[in-house]
Amino acid sequence: MSKSSLVSRHTYLARINRVVDHIDGHLADPLDLAALAQVAHFSSWHFHRVFQSMTGETLADRVRRRRLEVAAGRLLFLPPEPVLAIALDVGFGSAPVFTRTFRAHFGVTPTEWRRGAFRAWADDRRMQLSKIHQADRKRYQAVIDAFRDDVGSWPKGHVSGDETMKVEIKTLAPARVAYMRHDGPYGSSGIGQLWQRFAAWCGEHGLMAPRRVMYGISHDNPDVTPPEKCRYDACIEVGEDFKPQGEVGVQSLRGGRFACARFSGTSADIHDAWVQLCDWLPDSGYQADDAPPVEVYGKDFAMDEKTGAFNCELCMPVRAL
Repeated sequence: MSKSSLVSRHTYLARINRVVDHIDGHLADPLDLAALAQVAHFSSWHFHRVFQSMTGETLADRVRRRRLEVAAGRLLFLPPEPVLAIALDVGFGSAPVFTRTFRAHFGVTPTEWRRGAFRAWADDRRMQLSKIHQADRKRYQAVIDAFRDDVGSWPKGHVSGDETMKVEIKTLAPARVAYMRHDGPYGSSGIGQLWQRFAAWCGEHGLMAPRRVMYGISHDNPDVTPPEKCRYDACIEVGEDFKPQGEVGVQSLRGGRFACARFSGTSADIHDAWVQLCDWLPDSGYQADDAPPVEVYGKDFAMDEKTGAFNCELCMPVRAL
């Protein structure tokens, strides 16, 4: 692919990401083709073809899927909330329409899902992810080796694993970040490759020295969303003067109250650590808030040259029950 073709594709990708983020932020609003094409700065006639070509689903399918997935999460995390209220909050006009659409997608009614039927769906997603990780093992190891060899981007140091999870409630400040996105399974080699590519881009643009805080954002629940549709953003803190460039966009991380736990280990371990943090919630007096969880890679970040282990903080947005 020529340099001009690559620049063109990156521009398209940035516009698609902007639309995808807009959908998630406006699920209760009318999300018709004309409105979303305007967000992307494409003509309506052209845009729906571009979107389907680059994402593998139509705009209508994307909007419907995200409304259902967000509703599915809220049904579990907001147990006192009536089903109708959740349906209206994500853009469905009535309880019957929501129930019918939910059953067509998940195979159960919203009430059955909330009462425990979600477990079969989650188990199926976890089985899919496990098979992907097994098939990805060799490629994943090659990515870890590349991390260890990259002395310019990642500070080296001894990092020991910590099996005891200690959770602390913290208030995180909002942050403006530049980001590069990966669509695909969480915990796969693709996310490591994303970080390598993003670090190289940050280095070329003078963002890696002095060291800045970096973030990893998981936008989807892997127990609900198919692995290939999960979105992960590699981010770095930037000032107000930074402008989006090519595929690198800009977004604002919401501050607020988070349940935070220190993590030390490899990227193969991080998914289980997130599960452990979620398991902490039921007895905590808190519930997950309606925002994506964040990995915070502070200025003390280090990677172990021998094991590939690294340190970060896992932060789950929470609010009181």
